[in-house]
Amino acid sequence: MTAETIIQSLASGLLMGLLYGLIAVGLALIFGLMDVVNFAHGEFLMLAMYVTFFLFTFFAIDPLLSAPLAAAALFVLGAAVYLLIVRFAMRAKANVGMVQIFATFGLAIVMRGLAQLLFTADYRSVPHSWLGGKTVSVAGIFLPQPQLFGALVAIAAFGGLYFFINRTDFGRALEATREDPGAVALVGIDKNRVFALGWGIGGALVGLAGAIMATFFYIYPDVGASFALIAYVTVALGGFGSVFGAFAGGIVVGLVEATTALVLPPSLKSVGIYAVYLLVVFVRPRGLFGSM
Repeated sequence: MTAETIIQSLASGLLMGLLYGLIAVGLALIFGLMDVVNFAHGEFLMLAMYVTFFLFTFFAIDPLLSAPLAAAALFVLGAAVYLLIVRFAMRAKANVGMVQIFATFGLAIVMRGLAQLLFTADYRSVPHSWLGGKTVSVAGIFLPQPQLFGALVAIAAFGGLYFFINRTDFGRALEATREDPGAVALVGIDKNRVFALGWGIGGALVGLAGAIMATFFYIYPDVGASFALIAYVTVALGGFGSVFGAFAGGIVVGLVEATTALVLPPSLKSVGIYAVYLLVVFVRPRGLFGSM
């Protein structure tokens, strides 16, 4: 094992970690806003990948161009899921937490089943794209262009989300609603509108990630399950409710995954992720950046 190999592996892990962070940020935003875990988050990612694939297949739109379209489609889906499902689940008179869990978990099963019915269980991929199969060499380290572009998009998306939350009136309304949904109604803020926007933004972020991942990852109905599990661990590692923690946690997960693959067989690369997560749970149960 040479220094170049280690640096190459860590660079690849960093790029994937930034994408993991982008996936997890949407999940953390929704949880921080409403204390609701979206168990259909992985299926949102899967749908975004299919949207990207079909836009390429039928309209020859490159994933770089279809990424905003996938994000817009998932924004609408996220808002619709809140307005049509989650909003009513939150009105349950008893066992509200369980009702919310089963509502989104049931949605995940329905979305996965419909994907298998409509698209079959076949593996699909975008055969060629503007960045597909290309690399950039930096000081002898080769960086795949799709992952590099995805990392840059993840940084830009997180920066835009941070600006939106902290520098705009609607972002402040989002934060105020998170702190006290009842009090904001007294000043004329419609919490349902704010919650729908939060779900839409969460969906848009995972839509961006899905469009990028479609350029280098196979697309099939169960593709979201493994990434959703990583996203849940990332959110818990960074701290539930912390958007910055989720993004930072994604970077940590990517680097740990890459390091584990250096010392263990690649098939066991997830072992390091869960080992680090358990360590953090024992030492700091609220996560690295959590305040709960």
